[in-house]
Amino acid sequence: MILTEIADFLAALPPNRAICGLDLGDKTIGIAVSDLRRSVATPIHTLRRTKFTTDATELLAVLTERNIAGIILGLPLNMDGSEGPRVQSTRAFARNLIKLTDLPISFWDERLSTVAAERALLEGDTSRKRRREVIDQVAAGYILQGVLDRLNYMGRAPAPPRNEAENG
Repeated sequence: MILTEIADFLAALPPNRAICGLDLGDKTIGIAVSDLRRSVATPIHTLRRTKFTTDATELLAVLTERNIAGIILGLPLNMDGSEGPRVQSTRAFARNLIKLTDLPISFWDERLSTVAAERALLEGDTSRKRRREVIDQVAAGYILQGVLDRLNYMGRAPAPPRNEAENG
């Protein structure tokens, strides 16, 4: 199922299983996964895109191998928040992928994730060649970490009510 609200995505997830973040590009798909507690995103792989069926087969193999509970797709909104052709392509990918898996799928605004990934790699003194190899999976890590931070914020128990003496 494709869930547009992140709260619905959280509700659809079983406990103690990792989730996956994807950065869809024209030529590659960056993949990151969370830990079982869903607190840390780790970039793991970059798939070279060919055609959808091949891409989906490779992706689903990774998801199965890692026992993934849900998928987050980076949504490449324009800087003004509007949707362009890349957003439509991402939504089409999700509609096609959902036909092949029962995992819940949701979206996360990925604006500037590649810029942040590039900056982090530059600060880490990563060579140009290595940056080119890992940029998409690092961007997927930024996308997924944003989701994990939001999910953890949403999953916190509300603060206990204050007693009357404290309100005095």
